[in-house]
Amino acid sequence: MQVLKKIFPILFNRYFLVSVGFIVWMLFFDQRDYFQQKERTGELQKVEAAKKYYTDEIEKTKKQLSNLQSSAFAIEKFARERYLLKREGEEVFLFEDTAKPATSTAEKK
Repeated sequence: MQVLKKIFPILFNRYFLVSVGFIVWMLFFDQRDYFQQKERTGELQKVEAAKKYYTDEIEKTKKQLSNLQSSAFAIEKFARERYLLKREGEEVFLFEDTAKPATSTAEKK
């Protein structure tokens, strides 16, 4: 009974009630509530990862472009590898790897 007498005034203190109401409002009902902020943070991380990926790809492409603009050998190599072009009288053989990759014992179970 004495514990209840100590807790009762604290629970109905107006500052405590306003603070609890404010916290509940900010967590659940506000336009920028906790759950939306967490979701947006996850989306931001995904967008930043995509930005980094595309920036790296742009850098690779720029290096490849500068290499192609500076060397005729690089142009020929690129055309042969990428577009399977060949010279006159030349034959090109394509080999496809039909072997299945080795599976571990954990995958078989």
